[in-house]
Formats: sequence, structure tokens, C-alpha cells
Amino acid sequence: MLKVVAKNYVKEENLSEFLNLAQELVLETKKENGSISYNVYQDETNSTILTFIEEWQTKECLNKHLSSKHFTKLIPLMSKLCTKEADMNIYNKLI
Repeated sequence: MLKVVAKNYVKEENLSEFLNLAQELVLETKKENGSISYNVYQDETNSTILTFIEEWQTKECLNKHLSSKHFTKLIPLMSKLCTKEADMNIYNKLI
């Protein structure tokens, strides 16, 4: 199992638009084979930090997601609403 944490730094004036796009991404991704969990969280102290926390059955499932039609369409649009590139880490479950 893999866990992905993708932290986004959204411009304050773009929060609503980013969340609308994120909602579409979440709804489509949850339909994907191998998607265990896919949600967006907002930092408690900085509302402009929105983080995707995801769980995938396998690396292959994650790779299919990263090349999916909805991902390749929405991520470039969402990136334009941010102050900098997202931080993304992929973790393998050990215990």
C-alpha cells in the first residue's frame, strides 16, 4: 500500500476556484481502480495550504492515476492558482 501526501500552496484569492477543481478531481479519482482513499485537507493555521492525502493499492494504480484524463486536465489548472509548485511525497507502508 502507498500513501501520497501532496501539499498545495494556494493564492488566497484562488481558494474557491482551487476547491471547485479539487472536488472534481476527488470525485473522479475515487472511481479509479486501486484508489483506497483520496481526500483534501486544509491546514488549521494557514487556510491557503490544501493537502491531498491519498492511499493506493499499488504503485501501478498510482501511475495510472497520474496519467488519467482528469488528472492531466485538472492539475495544470490547479497549479496556476498556487504560489509555488506542490510538495509531493510518496510513502510505502512498512508496519
